[in-house]
Amino acid sequence: MAQQPAIPPTPRVTAPTPAPAESTDKQESYFAPIGGSITKRNASPSKFSDERARARSRSPKSIVTNTAQSPPRPKKPPSTTSPPNDTPNGHLSPSSAASSTSSYWRTISRSPSPLGLIPIHRSFRLFIHRHEIPRKALHLSIGFFTLSLYSRGISQHSIHPWLLGALIPIASVDYLRHTFPTFNRFYIRVLGALMRESEVDGYNGVIWYLLGAWTVLRFLPKDVGVMSVLLLSWCDTAASTVGRLYGRYTPRIRRGKSLAGSAAAMGVGVLTAGLFWGWAVPRYGYDEGFMFNGELKVPEVVREAVGWKSSEGVLGGWAALSVVSVWSGFVASASEVVDLFGWDDNVIIPVLSGIGLWGFFKVFC
Repeated sequence: MAQQPAIPPTPRVTAPTPAPAESTDKQESYFAPIGGSITKRNASPSKFSDERARARSRSPKSIVTNTAQSPPRPKKPPSTTSPPNDTPNGHLSPSSAASSTSSYWRTISRSPSPLGLIPIHRSFRLFIHRHEIPRKALHLSIGFFTLSLYSRGISQHSIHPWLLGALIPIASVDYLRHTFPTFNRFYIRVLGALMRESEVDGYNGVIWYLLGAWTVLRFLPKDVGVMSVLLLSWCDTAASTVGRLYGRYTPRIRRGKSLAGSAAAMGVGVLTAGLFWGWAVPRYGYDEGFMFNGELKVPEVVREAVGWKSSEGVLGGWAALSVVSVWSGFVASASEVVDLFGWDDNVIIPVLSGIGLWGFFKVFC
C-alpha cells in the first residue's frame, strides 16, 4: 500500500506589533462605524465647551463668582428737574428765607411757623417753637392787665394814648430792622423767644396787637372795648393752643384754622363774657358809657308789629347774660376764622369782635 504523503501543519502567522500611534486607528477600524453624536460625546471637551458649561451652571458658587466679577452699575445722577406738578416751593428753606427780598412767609400759614431762622428756636424747640410758651404768656397777661386797669376805674380814654405812644416807636424799630440786617440779627437775638419765625421776614405781631387794642379802646364804648381786648387775649390763645394739639383730628375750616381751634375760641369767649359782665361789672360798677346794662330788649319796630307793650319783650338777669355770652363767643370764634385782606389776627379779632358786639347791643339794648 502506498504511503500517503504527510500534510504539513498550517503555519502560524504572527502579525507584527503595531506602533503606538497606529493602535488606536487599527482598533477603531476594526469595530463598526461610529455615529456623529457618539463621536462628539467621546471627543475631548474644548475650552469653549467648558465656558458654556460654567455659564449654564446654577450652583451658588458660580453665581457669586460671576456677580463679583461683573462691573458695578453706575449710579444715576440725581435729577435736577422736577415735573411741573411737583415743583419744590422752598417754604422750609431757611437760606432762602433769610434773603432781604424774600416775602413768601407772608403767604403761608403762620401756625406752625418754620424752623431754622431764629437760633433760640432751635435750642428750645418744644418750649419756644412748638408751644410758644413765652409768646402765649405775654398774650394772656395783656388780658389780666386790662382787667386790672378796669377794676381800678381807669378810663379807656387815658389808656389809648399810651398804646399809641408805644405803637409808634415799636413800628419804627421794626422798620429799621428790616432796613439794616445787622440790627435785625441783634433784634432777633434779644427778642427771638417772643417772635414767630414767620415774623423774621414780616412785621412783629406786637405791632398788630397794639393797633387792634388802640382801635377798639379809642372808637368803641368802654365795656365793648374792654371785652374786645379780653377776647383777643384769651380766645386767640385758646384757639392757637387747642388747634395745634387737636386740629389734625377735626375738619379744617381754612388754611391754618381748624374746627377744634374755633370751638375752643367760642368756649373761652362764652366764659370770658360771663366773667366780665357777670362778675367784674357788677362788682366794680357800671359806667355811663356802657352799652349793656343787664337787659336785652326786643327792637321797638318788632314790638309794634306784634302788638307788645313797652314792658314786654324784655330779657334780664341770667337769661340776658347767657345770650350775651353766647353771642360774644360766636363773634370771637368767627373773627378768629375770617381772613380779611390777609391782615393779622391781632387786628382782626378785636376789631371784628368789637363791631359785632356794638351792633348787637345797638339793636337789643
